[in-house]
Amino acid sequence: MVQSLTEIYDGWAGHQTSLVHAIAPLKAEQLLWRPAENLQSVGELARHISFGRIVWFLRMNAPGSAALADQISVWEEDGDGNRYIVESDIPIAGDAAELVYWLEASWQMVAQTLTSWDVSDLERSYHHTWNGDVYDVSYQWTMWRILSHDIHHGGQIALMLGMQGIPVFELGDLFGHITLPPLVGNPS
Repeated sequence: MVQSLTEIYDGWAGHQTSLVHAIAPLKAEQLLWRPAENLQSVGELARHISFGRIVWFLRMNAPGSAALADQISVWEEDGDGNRYIVESDIPIAGDAAELVYWLEASWQMVAQTLTSWDVSDLERSYHHTWNGDVYDVSYQWTMWRILSHDIHHGGQIALMLGMQGIPVFELGDLFGHITLPPLVGNPS
């Protein structure tokens, strides 16, 4: 039996929902708040989560990644030929509706990938040059990178909202995991 990636990555969708629920009600000043001048704001982190998904999934030619990338006009290329979104040139960090749009659009790409690929796809790889070295990067490594990226920056967002006195039950108190495992004796 071929195992679905939706099963393997069960819980990621709940974290995504927690992110959206945390960002959606925020006002511009809450999104633009930063704990120190040299640190990213809540809105910048939410934007970074979305755009990070797009950049890395595009490297795998994941379903929906090219269409999302086409919606972004500001890209740069590093010395190794890798393309990156120039996040600072996309001024949405203070706009909850735009941030939610990109969180949801990039999540649809992730969800489409999880439903259309299976475990064998995780063994596939692509070449990625970084600092002059060429790496054979597995799809599994990339999926883990983005999952951990979501969790890491989601934790930063929860902490920063807490510092502002904004309750974030799902993302903070439940650690972004709003789905519960089945109860003992309950077959679902």
